[in-house]
Amino acid sequence: QVQLVESGGGLVQPGGSLRLSCAASGFTLDSYAIGWFRQAPGKEREGVYCIGSDSSAYGTEVVKGRFTISRDNAKNTFYLQMNSLKPEDTAVYYCAADPWDIEDCTRDEFNYWGRGTQVTVSS
Repeated sequence: QVQLVESGGGLVQPGGSLRLSCAASGFTLDSYAIGWFRQAPGKEREGVYCIGSDSSAYGTEVVKGRFTISRDNAKNTFYLQMNSLKPEDTAVYYCAADPWDIEDCTRDEFNYWGRGTQVTVSS
């Protein structure tokens, strides 16, 4: 059974850091496109940072220089390192994966999804 499970969310002060994890089971991640999305209350789910199977990177400019994505194939897990967090980064964060390569960091590029983890940035 294909499954993605996020962890690592929580409450953090502005300027702080968090690392989200996405553990995959039921398939091997190493050749998959991977991505992180977020959805704030009342807003559409947006692509934060995605990596294609050819290692091409896609993402939103608002996190450029603050967020990075990485994967650990041995653990079948990938990560979103978030630094210099701002209150506007508050959202539910979702991880996603797809066996086909992607052309952009958008919802319709991905077929496998986690259930989300809450990130709240507040003092």
